[in-house]
Amino acid sequence: MKYNWQQKDWTKFSYDISKLEERIYAFAEKSGRISGILKTMPKEAHVQTTIDILVAEAIKTSEIEGEYLSRKDVTSSIRNNLGLNIKVEQVKDEEAKGVATLITDVQNSYAEALTKEKLFDWHKMVFPNVKNINVGVWRTHEEPMQVVSGRIDKPTVHFEAPPSDRVPLEMENFINWFNETSPSGGNPIKHAPIRSAISHLYFETIHPFEDGNGRVGRAIAEKALSQTVGYPLLLSLSVAIEVKRKDYYNALKFGQSSNEITAWLEYFIDVILQAQSNSEALIDFTLKKTKLFDIYQNQLNDRQLKTIMRMLQEGPKGFEGGMTAKKYMRITQTSKATATRDLQKLLELGVFKVQGDGRSTSYQIKF
Repeated sequence: MKYNWQQKDWTKFSYDISKLEERIYAFAEKSGRISGILKTMPKEAHVQTTIDILVAEAIKTSEIEGEYLSRKDVTSSIRNNLGLNIKVEQVKDEEAKGVATLITDVQNSYAEALTKEKLFDWHKMVFPNVKNINVGVWRTHEEPMQVVSGRIDKPTVHFEAPPSDRVPLEMENFINWFNETSPSGGNPIKHAPIRSAISHLYFETIHPFEDGNGRVGRAIAEKALSQTVGYPLLLSLSVAIEVKRKDYYNALKFGQSSNEITAWLEYFIDVILQAQSNSEALIDFTLKKTKLFDIYQNQLNDRQLKTIMRMLQEGPKGFEGGMTAKKYMRITQTSKATATRDLQKLLELGVFKVQGDGRSTSYQIKF
């Protein structure tokens, strides 16, 4: 089988726009709705939503590649980068700091033209202290760049990228294409989801770095989205991709088999729409959380506040298994009698609702 880059029509991507129209309309509708809500949100809630989405993107873009970062360090880094900490918080995990810097830089520089230097900087952010790969330069190794799985002695090759000696020219062409298709370019692609999807496929096909192509490629996709709509979108593509990671790799493999890419665009735009739905759910959750504290904060003791804060860390999906007396005792380091009394008070106030009964009784926050 010939890969897309080996075919005569390489970079002449074609697709059936009629199969994408409903998705494009849905994207525009969701973008307008989210933008409108964000503009009317209280400043504190807006800031918290921004932090939560950027933290989720930083963590999940790494998890897709099998790397797990400290949420605390990622959050501290993003707050530092956004200038929200009066005193800069110390971050021990250099990788968490690097990826957080990448994610915030994508937001801050969305309107700028793409350059080789910017891509090299992003690559350095992904690998701040790595010595076993060449960082901030195109790959140069002679052996094929392959995406493989299976046994080491009998691997399955899913994709092979262009040889390293082609990478400088391929990336020069990619960067030119990216800038030409921007709103200020000579050949703009007006639909943000289409430009984002092509950007990601195009970059991932070239696979220009020794490692880290996925993280940089997802950053490029988000830059393309924000640049095309004209403002930084608050969404996490990586969260949407990570839920069905296998679907992502299958779609990418199929997309790299031909330069007729309708199926790839359908898949990737669906990912974007899911990311938007996730953002809507998080915004709604943040507004409910803000309202909850406005109403009840002065009626709760420190133990109750600590427990509620811990439950809210789980986000819109809710606190798994609900809150129980045993969990409350562990979180607050208190006795069973005090835990039972505190939980009953939260129920009476209307902060909690009951789920289950008997020994299966637990509590969730009532929004």
